[in-house]
Amino acid sequence: MKVMTPERDEQRDAWLARLCADIYGREAGLSPLVTFTGTRQVLFSQEAARLWALVDEQGRPGALALLALDASGAGMSLRLHASPGGDRESLRRLIRELAQKAPLRVDAVDQDEEAFFRRCGINRWFAAPGGRRVGLSTHHPARGVNELEPALGFDDDAVLRRFKHDPRFFEEEKARFVERLAAFPG
Repeated sequence: MKVMTPERDEQRDAWLARLCADIYGREAGLSPLVTFTGTRQVLFSQEAARLWALVDEQGRPGALALLALDASGAGMSLRLHASPGGDRESLRRLIRELAQKAPLRVDAVDQDEEAFFRRCGINRWFAAPGGRRVGLSTHHPARGVNELEPALGFDDDAVLRRFKHDPRFFEEEKARFVERLAAFPG
C-alpha cells in the first residue's frame, strides 16, 4: 500500500466522484454532484485542493482524502475523507501518512471522531465554536485556534444557481460524475 495523488485528471475525477458518493450516499439529491463540480471547477482549477489515496498494488484506492489549502496557504484542511470499502484501517493509515508530512488540520464533530484522528497521529487539539474540536498535525504552524485561517472553498449555492440557469452545464456535469463514478476501479 502506498499514498499517492492521481496522475491524470480522469483518474482524479473518478476518485473524487467515488469520494462524493461515499460521503453523501446514493440518495443524497444534488449534494454529491455539487461537491464534485465545485471541487473540480473551483478548487482544482485554482490548485487550492489536492486528492490523495492509499492504493494497493493494483492502484485501487482503499481510502481517499481531499485536502484544501487555508486562506494563507500555510496549512491544509481535511475537507472530505472516506474508505470506499469501509476499511477504517486504510483510512487511518492514509490520514496518518498525510499528518506526518503536511500542515494538516482536522475538525472533529464528536469524541469518537477525535479519538479516530488521535489514532492517526493528530495530537494537538483545541476547542472551537459550536462544540467542535480542531486537531493539528505537528507541521501545522498555528499555535492555537485563534491563529487558524479558514479553508478555501466554493459557494454551493452558486453551483446550484449555475445548474438551474445553465441546463447544458448541469447535464454535462451530471454525465461526467456518472461516467467517472462508473470508471472507479474496484
